[in-house]
Amino acid sequence: MKLTILGGDGAWPSYGGACSGYLVEHAGFRLLIDPGYGVAARVGAAIDAVYVTHGHPDHCADLNPLLRRIDATEEKPIDVYAPAHALDQVLALDRPGWLESTYDLHEFTPGEAYAIGPFRATTVDLPHFLANAGIRLSAGGETIAYTGDTGPSDRLRELADGVDILLHEASYARTTDSEFLSTARVAGQTAAAAQAKNLILTHLFPTTDREEAMRAATSAYDGPVTIARPS
Repeated sequence: MKLTILGGDGAWPSYGGACSGYLVEHAGFRLLIDPGYGVAARVGAAIDAVYVTHGHPDHCADLNPLLRRIDATEEKPIDVYAPAHALDQVLALDRPGWLESTYDLHEFTPGEAYAIGPFRATTVDLPHFLANAGIRLSAGGETIAYTGDTGPSDRLRELADGVDILLHEASYARTTDSEFLSTARVAGQTAAAAQAKNLILTHLFPTTDREEAMRAATSAYDGPVTIARPS
């Protein structure tokens, strides 16, 4: 599998940056995970499917320009996977019916498992302000896990167990009072407990100190750690 970071900012994009957006490729299949603000301009070639963890706009707003592009260029329709009703608002941005021919919507309940092209996708219900489905993707003997946005949860260990790459939300560096967001330190603890081979911190707020986030993660996890930045 090939992972390309298209964006990694949380809540709003930093200058010249983009919010959550991750392209996973295998056997010629291109899966876009979380088309947040600024991601559509970075996708490049046509994609085959989109997976959305939850309905906050920094994770799904750029689905609209992606669908507009498909309509204008007559690309093939894409499969879109999201928790039930997560995309109601973004799909209602344009006049009714205009973009319906550009996608096939597959709504699911977090916790379900299914195939997306060549990938085996296992979803995990994780705590957030909205229904949030972390995802574990396997193909070709490799596995990538992504939390979406999440607070502390015992299910994070299930999501991340033994993965090659763990993409873990880290809105803050070390501490937060929120039950629905995480820190770089928690990300490091999760990676260590799950014996993940690599940790990528993502969804850092533009105001979060990146160096402090790295120190927080590496104080809990001794494997390779990076911060999600557009490739």
